Amino acid sequence: MALGASHRLQDGVIAVETMTRFALAVLALASGVYTYLGVRSLLDGSATAVFFAAIIYSASVSVAIYAFWSYMARFYPHVTGAAARGAMLGVMALGCAMIIAMSSWLNAAALAGSAALEQHLAETVEDYTADLDQAHQNALAAQSLLPDIQRTSERFARLAEDERESGALTGTTGSGSVVQLLSQMSAQLSELETGITASRERVNTLFDQGRAHLETMRGLVSAPGAIAPRSDEFSAEVVALSGVITSLEQTSIAPSVKRAAEDLSLGFIAPVADGRAADLANRQDQVMETIRASVAAQSQVLSQAADDILAREPVADRRFVPLSSAEAVLRYAADFIPAWAGAISIDLLPAVLVFILTVVHGAIRRQEERLPFAQRITAAELLESLEVQRALGRNGLDVEKALQDAEDDEMRERESNITSLEMAAKTPRKGPPA
Repeated sequence: MALGASHRLQDGVIAVETMTRFALAVLALASGVYTYLGVRSLLDGSATAVFFAAIIYSASVSVAIYAFWSYMARFYPHVTGAAARGAMLGVMALGCAMIIAMSSWLNAAALAGSAALEQHLAETVEDYTADLDQAHQNALAAQSLLPDIQRTSERFARLAEDERESGALTGTTGSGSVVQLLSQMSAQLSELETGITASRERVNTLFDQGRAHLETMRGLVSAPGAIAPRSDEFSAEVVALSGVITSLEQTSIAPSVKRAAEDLSLGFIAPVADGRAADLANRQDQVMETIRASVAAQSQVLSQAADDILAREPVADRRFVPLSSAEAVLRYAADFIPAWAGAISIDLLPAVLVFILTVVHGAIRRQEERLPFAQRITAAELLESLEVQRALGRNGLDVEKALQDAEDDEMRERESNITSLEMAAKTPRKGPPA
């Protein structure tokens, strides 16, 4: 039974030998084709030079893969020693690493290069969207000061009107020094309010331009067709969007608010009391001193608010770096595991065939070792032995007599050894001399 199983395994190995070579050739050719597609995206120059360079490289890869796995399938199954088997495994590991380095990543670039580039563009869009939002928020941060400025300006204007109509502050009606000072403070705050309102319109215009560029970029990411021209258009949109973001950073009104707030306090010039009566002049001086303190407090509040806005983190400088399909596949390898698995499997699938042959040949050797010599000898070996026997007979040597003489000599030698041992045991020991 064991002999029959061994013969069936041997017949199976012979039967699949052609299929094994065909499979190695097809896999090597497939790897070469995808290697050609991947390497073509990396080369620059004329179309003819790129074509021939890619063809030569891919052909070399195909030949190298076919030769390597042919050698492994031919020799590794027949290596039985532990040291030799370990050395062959080391060679196989080194060869697999070299195949992945020269072919598999290019296969992955051919399989998923366009998708990886689109992902790179999509992530770039998300980054620039965040930058645009941050620049927009920084530019509009000063708008939060507008209600306080409006309220303070209206309060100064209302006090000036009350003083003019009813003398609410000094007790004397008319447009005196107090009214002039209150009107001056109200006018300065109104100018600051006008500047903040104008900056809002500028910021909104720039933000609309940035959103238009982002919409164009998103359309390029998902548009059909070749990725290379879309990537070029995308780069142009990125440059335009970067300019918009820079303009938004420079449009912030916060520095102007800070300077205006400091001017309110440092540039405060109170007019001379114009009251003819000494009592009225004293009242005017007291009111103007109160106004000075109020303006100083308001100036400090606005200055602190402007400092908080200026302390915000500015938009970081960002530079769009175009990638080739091979570089994109390497950078975003974790997102394209199926493509990488397919690319590597094309190159390393022959290893499975090699291990199958190794297991089969090992089973054949184990089955043959358990058989007697008469069942292990082949017909060719038997015929060769008979031919040797006839050749010896023609030379006058009787093989059977020679074998019988050899057996007799062996028997006599064995008996002689036994007799010598017995005689040595029966020899009497000599006594001492008399």
